[in-house]
Amino acid sequence: MKILVSDNLAEAGIQLLRNIPEFQVDVNTGLGSDALRRIIGDYDALVIRSATKATADIIEAAHNLKVIARAGIGLDNVDIAAASKRGIVVMNAPEGNVITTAEHAIALILALSRNIPQASHSMKAGKWEKKRFQGHEVYNKTLGIIGIGRIGRIVAERAKGLQMNVIAYDPYINVDVLEELGIEYAEFDELLARSDYITVHTPLTKETRGILNAEAFSKAKRGVYVINCARGGIINEEDLHEAIKSGIVAGAALDVFSQEPPTGNPLIELDQIIATPHLGASTDEAQENVAIGVAEQVIDYLIRGSIRNAVNAPNIDGTVLARLRSHLFLSEKLGMILPQITRGAIEEVNIEYIGDASQLDIRPLTLAILKGMLTPILGDMVNFVNVPVLVKERNIRVKESLRTEAEDFTNLISVQVKTPEEENLVAGTIFGKNEARMVRINDFRLEAALEGHLLLIYNIDTPGTIGAIGTCLGRHRINISKMNVGQVLERGQNIIFLRTDTPVPNHVIDELLSMENVDVVQALEL
Repeated sequence: MKILVSDNLAEAGIQLLRNIPEFQVDVNTGLGSDALRRIIGDYDALVIRSATKATADIIEAAHNLKVIARAGIGLDNVDIAAASKRGIVVMNAPEGNVITTAEHAIALILALSRNIPQASHSMKAGKWEKKRFQGHEVYNKTLGIIGIGRIGRIVAERAKGLQMNVIAYDPYINVDVLEELGIEYAEFDELLARSDYITVHTPLTKETRGILNAEAFSKAKRGVYVINCARGGIINEEDLHEAIKSGIVAGAALDVFSQEPPTGNPLIELDQIIATPHLGASTDEAQENVAIGVAEQVIDYLIRGSIRNAVNAPNIDGTVLARLRSHLFLSEKLGMILPQITRGAIEEVNIEYIGDASQLDIRPLTLAILKGMLTPILGDMVNFVNVPVLVKERNIRVKESLRTEAEDFTNLISVQVKTPEEENLVAGTIFGKNEARMVRINDFRLEAALEGHLLLIYNIDTPGTIGAIGTCLGRHRINISKMNVGQVLERGQNIIFLRTDTPVPNHVIDELLSMENVDVVQALEL
């Protein structure tokens, strides 16, 4: 079997692969997309970091490819949907750089407080500017953490060791979990108002993109410091620039940027900015850990048939995986819908397998549902291996039930979630051999495919409303590729499920919401 390592990988990982007699390992870094497309068809495995872009056209040319393994967490450079359609397992190493990223955030907090980079630069220029670089203690200051997953929790632990006061905002974490960790929960606006330092540790999603923007900075404590070792785009860089110029933000430490490298970014020119070139995971220990981790995972899969840390396949035998693939796809997509339509932190999940679905091995299906549910929240951090731990960390109760008698469909999977604010239910089935369809949202019955850019609209059932919605989208040059409508006659209410060729921008959603008889508009990404 042929293995292509197309990015720089620690030698320990490459040597592990080369120790397998069945493997031919080629290290070929710096390939452009055309060159990679020409040769990828010869390989059984592709091992990458962040430089290689495994796009849909690359994957289309990968006739023999069985696995893509990313030595790190982020999978923005892999078209997971395209890989899944081809049956290619996509793996990452989600734990290898957790500690090193958290440590980098703490290092940046201290560097900001004591002006360390600026003072070092001044000294090397032959100056002695002791008064200019007088700093601040972090002792007894308040650190606000946005996103309290694995990395956020380690940052909180380290900050408490520095005797900082730690508060956290994460709408997807139950408050009792934070209390067990000894972390005070704060709503977003309260965190902004109280924090002397704000650090973000969330994936980049439609909810977190630009979460620290001009409006947020206007509510922040004057003189706050901002740290980002998570993802570029979480902070609106133009708004941060203005907040620093106006004195609202005293300084910022950025390891990630919307565009990397950040060529021409005016933030870099500010004296109040400390910038590092995406070093969060760049320690010798972390790079060796992830290299060894993905090498072992590739070996386990190609030699032993065992899947670990896959984002698109559970840890099951290949034969079972082939048999369950359609149901796994359905389960994960049903799970992905729910957090996008439900307000509040999920406390309980009720899953019912009905008809033929009750005869399947439900363990991987439940994992797929839970993985789908956490993916819009945690992004690439969640996979089929760590999802039980993540669910437990969030105190989410999971209940499964089986019902052999079928009703409207010979096989049905139904998933209900409960939060302190509301409950929602979705259900789906498999038509034929592999056509996954959603067939119910709460009281509404409809049939809808589960992929792409989607728009969920609740409206009063009156003549002309659907036409007006279509006209609005057309006016903004947004093409509707598919439309499904469900109805509750006794309430006179419709539910419309639209698939569009491109995402629907927020200003168009606001325009739809302003229409008479339109009650709810929600953009979903599957």
